[in-house]
Amino acid sequence: MATDPDLFSAITPEPQPSEVALALRAQLNHWAHQYYVLDEPTVPDAEYDRVFRELQALEAAHPDLVTPDSPTQRVIGAVMEGLAPVRHTVPMLSIHTETDTEATGAQAFDARVRRELGLADADPAIEYVAEPKFDGLAMSLRYENGRLVQAATRGDGEVGEDVTHNIRTIRQIPLTLPSGVPPLLEVRGEVYMRRADFDALNERQREQGGKTFVNPRNAAAGAVRQLDSNITAQRPLSFFAYGLGAITPPAEGGPVFRTHYEMLQTLKSWGFPVATQVQIAVDATELVAFHQQVGASRDALPYDIDGVVYKVNSLQLQRDLGFKTREPRWAVAHKYPAQEMATKIEGIDVQVGRTGKITPVARLAPVFVGGVTVTNATLHNLFEIRKKGVRVGDTVIVRRAGDVIPEVVGVMPGNRTGYVPNFQMPTACPVCGSAVVREKGEANHRCTGGLFCAAQRKEAILHFAARRAMDIEGLGDKLVDQLVDANVIRTLPDLYRLGLTSLIALERMAEKSAQNVLAALEKSKQTTLPRFLFGLGLRHVGEATAKDLAKHFGTLDAIMDASVEQLLEVNDVGPVVAQSLHTFFAQPHNREVVEQLRACGVTWPEGPVAERAPQILAGKTVVLTGTLPTLSREAAKDMLEAAGAKVAGSVSKKTSYVVAGAEAGSKLAKAEELGVPVLDEAGMLALLSGAGAGAGA
Repeated sequence: MATDPDLFSAITPEPQPSEVALALRAQLNHWAHQYYVLDEPTVPDAEYDRVFRELQALEAAHPDLVTPDSPTQRVIGAVMEGLAPVRHTVPMLSIHTETDTEATGAQAFDARVRRELGLADADPAIEYVAEPKFDGLAMSLRYENGRLVQAATRGDGEVGEDVTHNIRTIRQIPLTLPSGVPPLLEVRGEVYMRRADFDALNERQREQGGKTFVNPRNAAAGAVRQLDSNITAQRPLSFFAYGLGAITPPAEGGPVFRTHYEMLQTLKSWGFPVATQVQIAVDATELVAFHQQVGASRDALPYDIDGVVYKVNSLQLQRDLGFKTREPRWAVAHKYPAQEMATKIEGIDVQVGRTGKITPVARLAPVFVGGVTVTNATLHNLFEIRKKGVRVGDTVIVRRAGDVIPEVVGVMPGNRTGYVPNFQMPTACPVCGSAVVREKGEANHRCTGGLFCAAQRKEAILHFAARRAMDIEGLGDKLVDQLVDANVIRTLPDLYRLGLTSLIALERMAEKSAQNVLAALEKSKQTTLPRFLFGLGLRHVGEATAKDLAKHFGTLDAIMDASVEQLLEVNDVGPVVAQSLHTFFAQPHNREVVEQLRACGVTWPEGPVAERAPQILAGKTVVLTGTLPTLSREAAKDMLEAAGAKVAGSVSKKTSYVVAGAEAGSKLAKAEELGVPVLDEAGMLALLSGAGAGAGA
């Protein structure tokens, strides 16, 4: 039976603005928790932004509805006159550090705990909680009746600084807590900056001529102590919880925890991020295994750690062990090799990169840092050298984290004796002798030799052969070095003129290996226009831009003949990229390289835009997982994107299909949980051909 809408509205009153605001805040907080804490976004950014703007408009119309814990109030924008002191109800004490980076550090701690507890060898093993030791800034978050009321730094352990205005900008930190939390709750944890966020921040600072930061910890500490929260909001910070300070006692209705691990899981259930590496370890043997396991994966972590922490799991045993001066007897930090060390600059050379960029490199007195001996470190460019005041003979701080190239991050003052002249960039390329220039508005100097410069030839060939470009398997650094150094290859087309005899003549090249390289070269001739464009190593043209160019113009000739104005019509192509492309294809020797590659048999599907295959998957989102039987991940991605699909890295309710191969993991499980259609390789190919069920759905 139809319902009269006027009658329905008469008996169902419009929700009050306060009710709408409450619902919008709850929705935004839920989405933020999924995105920032669980790393499992369920809505597009645009949807979050739409609801956020709706709440902003509502609060603007009804200022009395604005609450301190509203998502709109994370960045308040007021500049503080100074950071007020905060006396900690429960002191924020440091823990003892075990500097022995070998297994004996864990063994010594276990022996010490057993001795303090009066345990004999025959007594049961001690249960511990093992955690990463984050390289960030210790923080105490005070909640009263479920609302964040104060955030304070460690300070001297007794008195810290009030940084509430800045901590509110960190999306991982909840402003309100669910029902059932104790009336008073102080959560202790670490504010840090992820490596990718740190690198992006420093890159922005360099582009803007601003100060770069020494390491993620210093960047995080500086952001937290800003007087203007708008500045903090522009420096992406993260948070991990690892303990408690003051809390409502059990006698007054507070929670009862038996173990440290139980407490961490409860914090997680209340909405706080807790490191996934945290685990229970029994006796010294498992502590040693944890130290080695985390150490082996240290470089792959998205954030810096400088060790691991062991804590006695039983809270009763923690109380029995107590404290020694200002350190708990029940915990210890077990360090890894330092990632920053001091050493002396013995000289400054320059290196020539694939695009001709001239990078100053410091020659160092050998120093052991980040687990390896470092003798060279990047100085980035002349402006960085001037800004940091680096000169030959200086004692400097060198940093190496993960697979990042070691860099000189600062000069230690007071070590320079006498006058030392400033470093000057060369006017001629040290490899080919071509002129070195610096384009207007750029910080970097470049060699003008292009593919005629041997240094650029090597890097250009390696880039051309890379997996995401022409995917020539077996053509690695050592082989390219030999081919270029022996003048077997001078330009890219020479790759496809290689013969078995010339390859076998190279050092350590057997006939079977040579045949494999030739087979890989032959296979690479069948490619796609985006891969070919990306493989040419065009300045400012990454994979995404190459795909946009191919999609817009359809043919390589159309791209090469396009004017700057026509190039600017391409999605996300700005003046710098357009001018770079136009300049590249205006050079006769570059066009000659392209024509020779075509003459060697390099080909790809192309045609006028109107004649290309229909975008049968336009608007669809596809996720790839596992190993497909015949297609590489990149080949499958190319095929899907050519059909108009967006290939995403995670599964959500918005995912249209998941293509799963052998050893598919959590993404497949997530798809099955959400009811997302799952295809194998054959199903994907059928979908692309238009024969798959639901292809047009």
